[in-house]
Formats: sequence, C-alpha cells, structure tokens
Amino acid sequence: MKQMFKGVMQSPVTPLKDDFSPDLKTFEKLLDFHVRTGATAISWPHHKGESLNLTIAERKAFAEVAVKSVAGRVPVSIHVSALSVEDSVDLAKHAQQIGADAIIAITPYFWSPSMEGIFKHYVRLGQSVDIPMIAYNSPSYLEGIEFNGELITRLLEKLPNLVALKEASFNSEKFVEISRAALKIRPDFSIVAGVEFLAPSVPLGCVGSYSSAGGISPNLCKQLFDACMNGESEKARQLQFKLAQLWDLFRDQYPSSLKGGMVIMGRPVGPTRAPLPTATKERQAFIAKQLEELGILDTEPHGW
Repeated sequence: MKQMFKGVMQSPVTPLKDDFSPDLKTFEKLLDFHVRTGATAISWPHHKGESLNLTIAERKAFAEVAVKSVAGRVPVSIHVSALSVEDSVDLAKHAQQIGADAIIAITPYFWSPSMEGIFKHYVRLGQSVDIPMIAYNSPSYLEGIEFNGELITRLLEKLPNLVALKEASFNSEKFVEISRAALKIRPDFSIVAGVEFLAPSVPLGCVGSYSSAGGISPNLCKQLFDACMNGESEKARQLQFKLAQLWDLFRDQYPSSLKGGMVIMGRPVGPTRAPLPTATKERQAFIAKQLEELGILDTEPHGW
C-alpha cells in the first residue's frame, strides 16, 4: 500500500465561536492555511483539537468540512477515538462514507485493558472499514497503556490496512523496539513522531510528524524536517532545540496556549471549551514575548 503519511502533517485545532459553538467557516480557513503552508496531510481531531470536548454530531460535521475543504490536495485522516468503542466504530464508518483517506485511533481511554484487549480493539476498528488505519501510541495520556514490538507485529499480520503508527511515547528505546518490529514485516510502514521531536526519531525510521506548532510556525517545522531528511545534523539539532522550547510553551495549558498563540499570529480560532481554560490576555502577552524572543514573529506567516 502506498506510503501516504509522511512529512510535516498537521492536526488542526478546532475553531469555536465566542459562545463555544462550532465555527466551521474558520475551520475551512484553517485547513486551507495548513495546506498552503506545506502540510503533507491533515488529521483531525487530535487532542489539541479538543476531541473529547466535542459531541459525536459535531465531530462528524467538522470531519465532513475537512474532507470537502481539503478536496484531495493532501490525504485526510479522521481521528475516531472516543470513550465508547461503539462511537469509535460509528465515527470510523462515517469517515469512510464521507471519503476520508484513513482513520486514526489511540488505545482505549480510561480503562487499562490487557495487550489482548488492545489487540482486539484495533482489529475490530480496522475491520470495520476498508480504508487505511493509523494506530496511535501515547502512554503519556494513558499511563501504562502502550504499544510494544509484539503488539505491532500481531496487528500488522492481522490488518493489511494498518499503514502507520503515530508514536508519541518520546522514548527512544520504545521507538526502536516498535520500528524494528514493524519495518521487518512491512518496509513501507510509516512511523510518525507525535510532535516535532524529529531529530532523535528520523535516524530510527521516523518519516514525519504530526505537528504541534504548525498553526504558529509552519516554516520552522518544515526546516527541521528537511534538515533531518538531508542529514544536516547540526542544523537539525539547533532547530530541534527551538521547537522543543515551543512545545514546552504550548503544552502548558494545552491546547489553550496554542490557540492563544494563533491569535498573536493573526489567525484567531476562538475560545477553548471547559474544563480547559481559554488563554487570557495576560497569557497571550506572555506567549507573544516568548515568540518574539525565539524569532517566530519575524519569520513566520501572519494572518490567513
């Protein structure tokens, strides 16, 4: 199966109006911005897209806009994870129905299933659709629930439509274990970093990232990816240091700090739904100062 998921891929935030209702028009502008500034794929709604704060009906409405607005310019994958497995299957079938290129799913929420339980979960999801599926490993969100080499091996042997893994453990030992097992079975399998920790991941088989900073600094994200792929280790290291600082900035009050940063860059996307906070004017001022010190304000696009 063709390797579709590589490069600097974007997982947009979810624009909301002042009354916290969906802002589909701004979502269209945001999607177009990401594609125009170099996104190699779109994936929505990851956690920075407030996936757990949206109703199933809202998620379907935004997903339809994503597929229609991107219009085949880059692949679109829909994140179908939900608290209910039945809702996940429903979202997966809807994604296929509207013409999405793939689905993406994290390990089950809240519960602590066995490896066999996780295996059966992914098999059920993968077999519910005919389109490609991307798995998502993020033990920082789900402590103790994570992929290993044996699990990815079993899933690849069972699911021909499993084409990629978003690997967000930020653990090089785990990355090596998974990469070695997956690439042995399927050399064209895409292993993608959870955020822009590309410098330590590309040498281990990583082919891209789901960007955290792309709504703020798409130029910097692409420069890091290019430096890593071209073997420019010193340049990559310096760019990675800068992006790591951005990640530290945005994951404090995530994703409200990211939305606050987008206001500064002239791309307002509205508030963040409770129980998450909306970035205050004071928080936005702090973010603006950090972006200025990092040279982001002078090197990245402003406005839509």
